[in-house]
Amino acid sequence: MRLFILGLGYSARHFVRKHGGSFSQVAGAVRDPAKRDDLAGIELHAFSGSPPSSESVEQVRNADVLLVSIPPGTSGDPAIAAFGDVLATGHRKIVYLSTIGVYGDHGGGWVDESTPPQSTLDRGRLRVDAEQAWMDIAHGNAAILRLAGIYGPGRNALTTLRAGTARRIIKPGQVFNRIHVDDIANAIMAAIHHGSGGTWNICDDEPTPPQDVIAYAAELMGAAPPPEEAFETAEMSAMARSFYASSARVSNARLKRELGVALVHPTYRHGLDALWRAGEGRS
Repeated sequence: MRLFILGLGYSARHFVRKHGGSFSQVAGAVRDPAKRDDLAGIELHAFSGSPPSSESVEQVRNADVLLVSIPPGTSGDPAIAAFGDVLATGHRKIVYLSTIGVYGDHGGGWVDESTPPQSTLDRGRLRVDAEQAWMDIAHGNAAILRLAGIYGPGRNALTTLRAGTARRIIKPGQVFNRIHVDDIANAIMAAIHHGSGGTWNICDDEPTPPQDVIAYAAELMGAAPPPEEAFETAEMSAMARSFYASSARVSNARLKRELGVALVHPTYRHGLDALWRAGEGRS
């Protein structure tokens, strides 16, 4: 199989490190290949939303698998705008990385893939439009993976505690969903091998108040957790505050049932335990 990745972000790079050997060729698009010396072994193409090169178009045309992790903009999905003509032809597996943010606020109640998206945020509505656009391009055969909050090596509560940037923001009733990047990589691979398209939530088994995760990481480190801060009075950016506008418990039952994914890190405790053993958060 030949793999082409649109947007080599954190999750896509981890997927290549974990499963890149399953492909005969791995190529991908980034804004500036000259600045990405961390992507050795991947054939890089420049793409920043402008018309792509003929080489990039040919790579997309010949790809057996297209992994898309570029967020949409106000004028739509930039990858579809740039590659739409070639995407409309041929047969390839398309995996689109979306977000559980499309569900919006459910007051901490449970949601699953049958729950209609109701995000009131522009970025959530743009994601819903992009999901549908990719499903249309793939004639219903795209795999839409709605990712929870992503953590893993270099991006976790242990490292933020060590850096002194971790905070315990308390908003009564607030829960967040999260997923370790190892499990994202395995879910992508399972979606590639799945016989048809669909939409799947990629999250762990235990939606949790965010302050609990920080407290557990501090316990692993043998350190005092940062003081609690009330959400109403905490100094936060508008973007950070917007994440607290939604509270929902997201089910991963379909991920397990249809894609057969057995989570490596079924809770944040499993994930943080593994990261701590690997040396994360240590001086």
